[in-house]
Order: sequence, then structure tokens, then C-alpha cells
Amino acid sequence: MSILIDSNTRVIVQGITGREGQFHARNMKAAGTNVVGGVTPGKGGQTVEGAPVFDTVAEARAATDANATCIFVPAGGAADSIEEAAYAGIKLIVCITEGIPVIDMTRAMLAVREKGATLIGPNCPGLCAPGQGKIGIIPYQIFTPGSVGFISRSGTLTYEVVSLLTEAGIGQSTCIGIGGDPIIGSTFVDYLKLFEEDPRTKVVVMCGEIGGSDEEDAAEYIRTSMKKPVVAFVSGRTAPPGKRMGHAGAIISGNTGTAQGKVAALQAAGVPVADTIFDIPDLVKKVL
Repeated sequence: MSILIDSNTRVIVQGITGREGQFHARNMKAAGTNVVGGVTPGKGGQTVEGAPVFDTVAEARAATDANATCIFVPAGGAADSIEEAAYAGIKLIVCITEGIPVIDMTRAMLAVREKGATLIGPNCPGLCAPGQGKIGIIPYQIFTPGSVGFISRSGTLTYEVVSLLTEAGIGQSTCIGIGGDPIIGSTFVDYLKLFEEDPRTKVVVMCGEIGGSDEEDAAEYIRTSMKKPVVAFVSGRTAPPGKRMGHAGAIISGNTGTAQGKVAALQAAGVPVADTIFDIPDLVKKVL
């Protein structure tokens, strides 16, 4: 099994007529994803990468029975696109866009929660179920089917660590990049719960970074509620306080959000924490 996505997931692409939307719609289809349509206001009736284009998400969902969407809409309109998808009844929303204003995301999250949707991102690479498909910009060729669930705040770390796992002969069940903005739709704990319930997933690898308290919250959940083993890595151990490192959410504020604090919380929960990403495959093999 996988979580959130499988070969039956029916995906639309919001912004499919743009350069990025079209390019990644093509790559999603090449990975086996069932891309059933696209949405660009004012361009309904066109066909892009073999998929019909609609003016609204509601029209696309009614015509295609889509249950997931991938958003490639510029930051100024991306929050509106998230809201539109939620109110149209789409249950899995993946937003690739970065730089969405925080006030806009606050409003969009109200719609997501009201409608009971799952939002991955924004500012994320998406997710992948090896052998079944992907939603987003993740390079599908580095994945191989297996039993390791993977969650990361960093897209680049996702690609690097998954490549190391695959080279070591360790396959993956589902891989998720949760996003690096200050406000994101789902947290580590949300996905740890899903992996805990997934019979195929035997081990979870979690890659965190400085900023926020998601990793500490995950450590508490692992300590109190999780039976499956977890291996972790936290990037940004040499980051200076007060300076944003890469993602908008990767900033140490005061005494919170440090890499050292996150590592200590995870170790206290019994989670082996890798010193470098190159140590992750061996740690996974020890607990598989």
C-alpha cells in the first residue's frame, strides 16, 4: 500500500496551461499518474498533454471525478486556488507554489479545515508512491518500491536521501515533502499517524530542519503513540540565529527552533538521529 496516493488517484493540475504546469503534468503522466484534467480560468476547452482544460475546479471535478489537485499558480493567486479546490470538494491538495503571503495562507487554511481536505505544501515538491505515481515535481526515477515511509521539510533533502536509500537497495512506500513555508497544510505528526496505520510501511525516515516546533511535536508523538521505528536527520546545525536559511520557515527565533533542540527531543524519544544524510541507510537497515 501507500498513503494518500495510489494508481487510482485522479489528478487535475491547476495552472496546467503555464510552462511549469504543462511540464510537470507531462512528467506526472510519464510516472504513471492518472492526470485527468487541468484548470486555467478563461482557457477552458483547450487540451494540454492530452488532458482537457476547464475554467474552474468545480467544472473539472464534475467532468472528471478528480479527487486530487496539483497547484502551479503564481504566489498572488495560489491561496485562492487552494480555497477553490477545497470548496469544490477536492480532498488532496498539493501546492508547489512558494512565497504565498502568510495572511493569504491563513485564510486558505480555514477553507481546507472546513472542508476536511488534506493540503501538502505550499513550497513543497509534492509526494510520490513508487510504482504507482507522483503528484508534484519530485524526480520519479530515483524511487523504488519498498517499505520505508519518508517525510521531509526540504525538497532537495528528499531527493538526496531517497537516492541514497535506493542505491543501498532500500525501497520506499510513500515519500512526502511537506513544505518549508511558515504556514503549511500538514505536519510531520499528520503523516507519522498515516504511516503508523499503513501495513506496508515498516520504518519511517524523517528529515527536519531548523525553525518552528514540528520536529519536537513529532518526537512527542513518536514517544507516546508510535510503535514503528523512526530514523531522523535535522539539517541546519551550524545555522546562525536570526538568519533565514533557505526556506521561509527555516529561521531560529530566540531560543526555539534550533537544530540542537530538535536532535535532543528526538533522541529523548528513542529516535536514532543521523549525523549526516550518508548515515541514514545504515540506520534504516539496523531497524528494518
